[in-house]
Amino acid sequence: MMNILGKTRQFETMMGMLEEMGEKGLLTMETFSIAIKAFAAAKERKKAVGIFDLMKKYKFKVGVDTINCLLDTLGREKLGKEAQAIFEKLKDRFTHNLQTYTVLLNGWCRVKNLMEAGRVWNEMIDKGFKPDIVVHNIMLEGLLRCKKKSDAIKLFEVMKAKGPLPNVRSYTIVIRDFCKHRMMREAVEYFQEMIGCGCQPDVAVYTCLITGFGNQKKMDMVYDLLRDMREKDCPPDGRTYNALIKLMTSQRMPNDAVRVYKNMIQNGIEPTIHTYNMIMKSFFVTKDYEMGRAVWDEMCQNGCCPDSNSYTVLIGGLIREGRSEEACKYIEEMIEKGMKAPQLDYNKFAADFSKAGKPDILEELAQKTKFAGKFEVSNVFARWADMMKKRVKRREPTNSSRRFS
Repeated sequence: MMNILGKTRQFETMMGMLEEMGEKGLLTMETFSIAIKAFAAAKERKKAVGIFDLMKKYKFKVGVDTINCLLDTLGREKLGKEAQAIFEKLKDRFTHNLQTYTVLLNGWCRVKNLMEAGRVWNEMIDKGFKPDIVVHNIMLEGLLRCKKKSDAIKLFEVMKAKGPLPNVRSYTIVIRDFCKHRMMREAVEYFQEMIGCGCQPDVAVYTCLITGFGNQKKMDMVYDLLRDMREKDCPPDGRTYNALIKLMTSQRMPNDAVRVYKNMIQNGIEPTIHTYNMIMKSFFVTKDYEMGRAVWDEMCQNGCCPDSNSYTVLIGGLIREGRSEEACKYIEEMIEKGMKAPQLDYNKFAADFSKAGKPDILEELAQKTKFAGKFEVSNVFARWADMMKKRVKRREPTNSSRRFS
């Protein structure tokens, strides 16, 4: 329940539930992590950090593991600065360990702040902690995220020479970056080197290569890799299936995407909201609106809660089909759930209502959302309503043009 409320940004209800759980003594670290993630995802930084005060309120035992979990949650949500601030505030009250520095380093690398990441690395060594393979992999990924490829390759070579020796994760990080930049020859070279070093390839590295070759439309290589996975008893996981579905979607092959989806179900892998969004989008892009709606219905029937992307894909598809009135209902439903106004072709949306003799629909939506307290959303609709009014005025003939017509 906490997860659903957090994802749909129903924060008041979520916090009410957290308070109720506190009164009944049911709070766990997972409860607090869900709340932190939800606030962080909504860029509610103060509220995310404020969860720590709630821990103290309910006398939740705060040891090194709890603090590490809190710092990690903030770091993963790209709140490295906030994680560091909490660490500075509490560092004299608990004995930090290697994991503490690892999560801080990860937080800075995620926000591409290599200067702070380097400072944490040096402090970790000064405190007598030896960076392990996890720490090296985080730094490797951070360098590549900051487009410091040559520095990342140097670090990789140092790892091979002095240790810790690169593992499958290390190779996957480097191979993924090569695939991302369409450097497939180099990606394959590192893949072969990895096998030569005795590292058994896992699903993640295969998925990187499948995505890389798929983006270059080298489907023969994709099928070879899938065959290789089967032969090595390394079956595709959810991410592999999602990568294949994304490939089929980008190449406007919705029926093939559905075939991959069915194969995914047969192999006992649960589709995610991302899976449904991609298939739904592929049908709407190819103007198969009925199938697009069918995917939405199946998603809801399977208990998968639509996110803001789901609504944006569906509403955009309905608008392109000329079904703006139906789209309007879903916009209202989306806003009622506390989501932001979708990025849509509001020109088309407003034009359809103008043709239907309902030019004030955007103004009505602005009023509704304002009364509901969704001021940011209301401003978006009000701005578009104002733009549409100005356009209508510009199109109206002036008095002089009426006289000469």
